Amino acid sequence: MSDKQYDLVVIGGGPGGYVAAIRAAQLGMKTACVEGRGALGGTCLNVGCIPSKALLQSSEKYVDASKHFAEHGIKVDGLALDMAAMMDRKDKVVKGLTDGVAFLFKKNKVDYVKGWGSIPAVGSVKVKLEDGGEETLSAKKILIATGSESTPLPGVETDEKHIVTSTGALALDKVPGKMVVIGAGVIGLEMGSVWSRLGAEVTVVEFLDRILPGMDGEIGKQTQRILGKQGLKFRLGTKVTGAKNGKGGVTLTLEPAKGGDAEELKADVVLVAIGRRPFTEGLGLQELGVAMDNRGFIQVDENFQTSVEGLYAIGDCVPGPMLAHKAEEDGVVAVERMTGQKSHIDYNLVPGVVYTWPEVAGVGKTEEQLKEAGIEYKSGKFSFMANSRARAVGDTDGVVKVLADKRTDKVLGVHIVGPLAGDILAECVTIMEFGGSAEDIARTCHSHPSMGEAVKEAAMAVDGRAIHS
Repeated sequence: MSDKQYDLVVIGGGPGGYVAAIRAAQLGMKTACVEGRGALGGTCLNVGCIPSKALLQSSEKYVDASKHFAEHGIKVDGLALDMAAMMDRKDKVVKGLTDGVAFLFKKNKVDYVKGWGSIPAVGSVKVKLEDGGEETLSAKKILIATGSESTPLPGVETDEKHIVTSTGALALDKVPGKMVVIGAGVIGLEMGSVWSRLGAEVTVVEFLDRILPGMDGEIGKQTQRILGKQGLKFRLGTKVTGAKNGKGGVTLTLEPAKGGDAEELKADVVLVAIGRRPFTEGLGLQELGVAMDNRGFIQVDENFQTSVEGLYAIGDCVPGPMLAHKAEEDGVVAVERMTGQKSHIDYNLVPGVVYTWPEVAGVGKTEEQLKEAGIEYKSGKFSFMANSRARAVGDTDGVVKVLADKRTDKVLGVHIVGPLAGDILAECVTIMEFGGSAEDIARTCHSHPSMGEAVKEAAMAVDGRAIHS
């Protein structure tokens, strides 16, 4: 006999899980959320999106103070880096937000069960409690929201001190002299930027012949150029085959991705950032017969139900973009559909943002995807160099690119590298959600001076009528 009865038990308290639990409670479901990490918010809030953004902001301010304040007539004497204080600020940001989620659980009457959950049978969640012992929860429905973990690299064993994942890279106690980042995706570039700004010599090694795979190719090239000016070095088309971790640091073995002679590269710290994989270990899914693909993603239908009735899954452990905001939308849609609502999510319109400086952001189709699909399109571009606000604040690197259907003018994709790219992309996501055109953006009055004017000008450029270029 189960100890407690619920309408819904959510396993995992990350962005998808905690949002789903709160929304379910709002809809009248008696809800519990099981989380074994010791704090709510998942990878994103504890050792991912939020602490990385805190360090990105701190490192940006350090660069501004050391290199750019003088341009504004501000003189700084005796500038010094206090790593302990920087890390303390990061930790306070994280704690404030995790405590905030716990408060929201209390406000919405969600039961927070601290421990690691498994599913011994349909309708039952067994929890190995944080403070010892076990508890069994009975649930009409179970929602798996266990997220993802760093993908390991064969031949490179992490210790979170000298060879680290993103978790270790967020907790270094000093700036490494030399850092090698394996992987030129979002995590690699963000964390590489942090430590480069603080003084490390950073080399990014990427198996593919480009950075930011999956994003628009032209935007990727621009980003590489800009980050190169900032000091990051890139070794593209290169694979890492092994690592020796010794007293003198880490020695990596590299070779060309297409074959060739091996070489060695030394570093004080190596960050492995080759992607993430679903985290479903210990849940008992195989025993229940839950269908999964060959990459470990749980297969779900349009209502996020797995192959086992009454068992649902969302977020990073199901197919789709592995992003916190996508997981949140998954969670809301999943529980709303459980209660009969006709909720909606379009994975084609999930924005992606890289929080380097300048930021990189995109939504919809890239030029490469449109060409591959044989879709005729128009392109409009506008440089931040010609944007008044960008000139005023001194952030002129980057460009906005709008892609529209050649016949209908419907916006098919927007891709940006530039200041506040993630924020100014939001209007484009809205326009695309409603099936809008480049003309719709072009005819919308934008405040002046603002970074968003670059989007308007790029939309105007689709038809060759940008004013300021």
